[in-house]
Amino acid sequence: MQHWTEYTRFITALLAILDPFLAIPVFLNITKDYTEKGRKKTALVVTFTVTGVLLCSALTGETILRWIGTSLGSFMVGGGIVLFLMALAMLRATPGHVRQTPEEEIEMADKSAAAIVPLGIPLLAGPGAISTVIIAMNRGNSWNHYLIILCSILMVCFILWIMLHLAFPIGTAMGTLGLNIANRILGLLLAAFAIEIMANGLKQLFPILSRLS
Repeated sequence: MQHWTEYTRFITALLAILDPFLAIPVFLNITKDYTEKGRKKTALVVTFTVTGVLLCSALTGETILRWIGTSLGSFMVGGGIVLFLMALAMLRATPGHVRQTPEEEIEMADKSAAAIVPLGIPLLAGPGAISTVIIAMNRGNSWNHYLIILCSILMVCFILWIMLHLAFPIGTAMGTLGLNIANRILGLLLAAFAIEIMANGLKQLFPILSRLS
């Protein structure tokens, strides 16, 4: 097991990556013609989608890395770059093309499936979130570590569900300015986390860097 601060950092980073404040206006746009019951049902579908994708990624990530012959170090560098690009987009209070392409944005007009694609995947459970849980799972080799990571994923997804469940009052209270400020704060935290992941990945690829630090 790692030190408990590593797990709290993982929870904070995953929450920043999912970025419920970015999802709230998109969610409200999709569900603007829904009843309150329909909006709550959609929030549940989105949350189950994100939870399923992240848990499956965490449980199968090591196998995937082994199949494609990629080391954890190189995956950390690549994942860190993806997270940094996401952080830059969040600092501009925009989804960015890493989360969502223009084609996926157009597809979101079909609201019948938008709760799963592209809102659940890849806007929330996208490359950044998937790579983060895979990296976190591979940074330990005990059942306690694996259990804590899985429980952390469930905790973050529960927070996501609460925020989507309360999307209308939260969006009304914070407004566009408040949501954008929250996005930028989370983006700054994510940028720092991304750089740390890249640095640790480079140290694994080039052990001499560990002796220089």
